[in-house]
Amino acid sequence: MRFYLILLAASFFAGCSMEKPGAKVEYPESRKTDVADNYFGTKVADPYRWLEEEDSEDTKRWVEEQNKITFDYLKKIPFRDKIKARLTELWNYPKVFAPFKAGEYYLYYKNDGLQNQSVLYIKKGLEGKEEVFLDPNTFSTDGTVAINSQSASNDGRYLAFSISRSGSDWNEIIIKEFATGKTLADTVKGVKFSNIAWHKDGFFYSAYERPDEHAFFSKNEFHKIFYHKLNTDQKEDLLVYEDKDHPLRNFYAETTEDDRYLMIMGSEGTSGNNVILKDLQTNKFIPVVDDFKNDHYFAGSYNGYLYFLTNLDAGNKKVVRFKPESPNPSKWETVLPEKEYLMESADIAGNALLVSYLKDASARLWHFTPDGKDGKEIALPEPGDVNAFVGGNDQEDIFFRLTSFTNPGTVFRYNLPKRELTKYVEPELNFDPSMFTSRQVFYKSKDGEAIPMFIVHKKGVELNGQNPAYLYGYGGFDISLTPVFTPHMILWLENGGIYAQPSLRGGGEYGQRWHEAGMLLNKQNVFDDFIAAAEYLISEGYTNKDLLAIEGRSNGGLLVGAAMTQRPDLFRVALPGVGVIDMLRYHHFTIGWAWAVEYGSSDDSIHFQNLYSYSPLHNIKEGTAYPATLITTADHDDRVAPAHSFKFAATLQEKHAGEAPVLIRIDTKAGHGAGKPVSKQIEEWADKYAFTFYNMGLEFRN
Repeated sequence: MRFYLILLAASFFAGCSMEKPGAKVEYPESRKTDVADNYFGTKVADPYRWLEEEDSEDTKRWVEEQNKITFDYLKKIPFRDKIKARLTELWNYPKVFAPFKAGEYYLYYKNDGLQNQSVLYIKKGLEGKEEVFLDPNTFSTDGTVAINSQSASNDGRYLAFSISRSGSDWNEIIIKEFATGKTLADTVKGVKFSNIAWHKDGFFYSAYERPDEHAFFSKNEFHKIFYHKLNTDQKEDLLVYEDKDHPLRNFYAETTEDDRYLMIMGSEGTSGNNVILKDLQTNKFIPVVDDFKNDHYFAGSYNGYLYFLTNLDAGNKKVVRFKPESPNPSKWETVLPEKEYLMESADIAGNALLVSYLKDASARLWHFTPDGKDGKEIALPEPGDVNAFVGGNDQEDIFFRLTSFTNPGTVFRYNLPKRELTKYVEPELNFDPSMFTSRQVFYKSKDGEAIPMFIVHKKGVELNGQNPAYLYGYGGFDISLTPVFTPHMILWLENGGIYAQPSLRGGGEYGQRWHEAGMLLNKQNVFDDFIAAAEYLISEGYTNKDLLAIEGRSNGGLLVGAAMTQRPDLFRVALPGVGVIDMLRYHHFTIGWAWAVEYGSSDDSIHFQNLYSYSPLHNIKEGTAYPATLITTADHDDRVAPAHSFKFAATLQEKHAGEAPVLIRIDTKAGHGAGKPVSKQIEEWADKYAFTFYNMGLEFRN
């Protein structure tokens, strides 16, 4: 799973300070109840449990009152509109994404700058006439319907694509014909956490029984795989695979390019999966991997072999292959052994094996033959982030997009027979990237571990400890933070701010060892790494504690919540977004149970003690002055239920002793982040920046 990583920033001109905010905010009343739970003899109060009832009138009233206080506060910040105007300018540049091939067609996404959703274009051949194939902006008046994924049929006739409404993880699949642009009548609903895997005249997909609308955040159980045949009603879809004995398993389907095999990858959490093959000619199931101890990703098929990227006996991953008639891991052939740095992705395309490595959190691309021979690095012009290769065995050209902190995205064309790299589309910039510089430093965490961190700022910035700094982190779920571009960060940089992004343990930057060092009983390492990053920025003269903001989303929201409750003295502003905040009850909501492999569960006595020791909700101390805090969440976030943020805000407002504001911004018709329309993104960043500048006592000037 790859979350959209959200970077931030904010600032100031040297000498252009303003008075810090004055009167303490008067918060709406949050009633308390006497609800409590007993965990292995420890009684834990949960006075705001009623805020988990998202459809109750009391919760709706609380949300309205909190939003009124928050938006009234933000409206009074004198430069909020200037920030929004500058963000709009920075966002307004053409964006072109890497093409992918479907039969005789090429498809690619483009955005003219401020379109709420990018538009899918089509050409017959690379030199064909460009036409709009799919415009999601026509699906709604406010841009809140987004394309989540797409997959072309093996015969190149159809595109199946899934759409999400208001940011929800619940999707529906729609099918459109390439030649005519006609949309088929059949629509598949109730889809969640699913691939679209074509087979003959239909496709496999994964789904749950969709809950009643009044149980939107209820636990998701009994994931199943179905097959949908084109031009039929969904009621006729064939149930292909289910596991009635294990309700808390998810299943994902992929098919081989020759249409012979269905691969079913099952998971019990966010890491580790089993693998089962189904021979689509004989309908026989063939077990490959029975346990959930390692990760196995299908990389493609070639010459009768199935290729997988795996961390079985290879913490930095390796590529293996096997024939379906000999699927046992003991018979696997290692095609590419692991290196001293991470193998992030592998794909069979154009009769080649294309591999993306990650070295010190920056991409390295290599081209091999399918047997792992004749390896050659594809030289990139700068360190950065590269989206995975996409291609089939019939292609000579594949495309990818390279971004960095100051490069919005250059699309490259790579010719496989010639092994030749050329620029395909260069970005049209509305800022000067030569104004900025970035570096990677290594600092020591609490236990002495060396942690890498990217630092980006304007050239010529004086390291006198007086620069506002923005520290962004994640640290979990084997997810790597790489040098990616976000238009709003330029606003921070062009005004002299420092942006810092550490590669915290718990992430995937250095393979399985790095991930395991920040999960389960080692989770405190992540918070220690983040706190040490802040201390490094201060000790090295980048900033000081009164000019330091921290931000993180989802698991990163947990990170910010833990850091600000453990070291409230170290930060001026805290921005926890869509965070996992209640570590004792997270597994009761939607897909939260799947995170137990990462966090542990309060149902276990040892893990309860660990979770309780750092759970942000349970470590807010009465009478403590916390940083100025703007919590962000959304009403349709069915990944991390907004109740986490609701309860955190109510508790923090109750116990916080300082003058700094503690506010919560609850977006409407929005979810966990993916697919959020551009207009909503700009509004949210404008509010975050305005809040940050204002509470640092700084005045934004464009």
